[in-house]
Amino acid sequence: MSDSRQARYAAAESLVKVHGQEHLLRFYPTLPEPEQHLLVEQILALDFDLLKSLRAMASMPTQARESESIAPLYARDWTGYSVAERAVFANKGMRALRDGHVGALLVAGGQGTRLGHAGPKGTFDIGLPSGKSLFQLQAERLINLSRRAGKPIPWYIMTSPDNHGETKAFFETRRFFGLPEADVFFFTQDVLPVMDTAGKILLAEKGILSQGPNGNGGCFSALEKSGAFRDMRARGVEYLFFYSVDNALARVADPAFIGFAIESGLATAGKAVEKTDPEEKVGVFCLRNGRPSILEYSEMTPEMAAARGPGGKLLYGAANTAMHLFRRDFLEAHATTGLPYHAAHKKIAYVGQDGEKVIPSEPNAWKFELFMFDLFPKAEGMAILQVAREDEFAPVKNAEGVDSPASARDLISQLHRGWALSAGISPETLAGKTVEISPLTSYAGEGLGSHSTLRSEGNALLL
Repeated sequence: MSDSRQARYAAAESLVKVHGQEHLLRFYPTLPEPEQHLLVEQILALDFDLLKSLRAMASMPTQARESESIAPLYARDWTGYSVAERAVFANKGMRALRDGHVGALLVAGGQGTRLGHAGPKGTFDIGLPSGKSLFQLQAERLINLSRRAGKPIPWYIMTSPDNHGETKAFFETRRFFGLPEADVFFFTQDVLPVMDTAGKILLAEKGILSQGPNGNGGCFSALEKSGAFRDMRARGVEYLFFYSVDNALARVADPAFIGFAIESGLATAGKAVEKTDPEEKVGVFCLRNGRPSILEYSEMTPEMAAARGPGGKLLYGAANTAMHLFRRDFLEAHATTGLPYHAAHKKIAYVGQDGEKVIPSEPNAWKFELFMFDLFPKAEGMAILQVAREDEFAPVKNAEGVDSPASARDLISQLHRGWALSAGISPETLAGKTVEISPLTSYAGEGLGSHSTLRSEGNALLL
């Protein structure tokens, strides 16, 4: 072993002894030299002070919130605006797109494990007749808007260390779906070690620490560290449309929403859909101590969840869709602001003392994440636009049932059937068909006056 490598090993050995993590080097003597080097570098990169505070946080009982003031944060319903008002918003948003002032920020660090998919969630094919992945659907919406605006819309995609290489390779082999490669900016989020209930960091392999992505809230500091903010400033990007990869109906960089947000004059805006019922397990927009925030369903009493206003609508009924618009200067100002960590007790496989893999049957470890909505209270206010769930919200989270590929396919087909009928395609032509309209053909139902692209493939009708 070279002197420098010996010195780094000694430094790592000292750290694990001081912090009670000696087990991390248990298998070091048996590892090949490259794996020894990797293990030492992982240990030296750890922030042990942060880990100590996270361990203390996980062991504390949930704090009571009786002292907090919670009030509804009301959304403006899109259907409440006149046709002329909607046009004003859409034109304002398109002007921002034409001026090159808008970028899209996608958080795509997750794997498709829950869907039975071995790969990044964005590479998942939800079973549409076209076979398009979530990434392709979103890329084509950006292509459509870019063509109409006459200006490229830069796409900033946050991956995780686990899926970064595979995500980039997916785009490269598909020639970025027709987008200019220079307009797609990949960057990775940070990771945090997984600890057992005694505060010991788990080993995923004999020479690899068990670590997990630090949550969607990690995107803000990652934008700074990766140079993405610098890229935005060079391009003149002033607004970022934020969304999550698993919404198959996300209107990426929606001009109408962008215009609504800009018109509000506020640094942050969000899209909401109306809760289906008081028991739906979704977070809702609220005012917490007078500041915009998200109220998790687990934080609501049954009385709060069921409370209704004078018009009969749920007081806490504006469900968060994870679609937002941020002013870039606001994000830059708070990129390094410390957001609170959230602990989740999970079942995590690990390497035991005998070197064998242990598959726990009960939760055995703590994972820590940052939530992006914890940034909301930093804003003076937040403009919320309520949109139709069936038009814009088709999350793909579960293998079956609610929020599954099947439910997303049905929502897309129903929406596109409505577009086709409005464009004058006869009900007889559509009867018994699964309808899919390419985002390259229509972004939100417009431009379907000509049916020259109409084609039938089995039980599917594609435009």
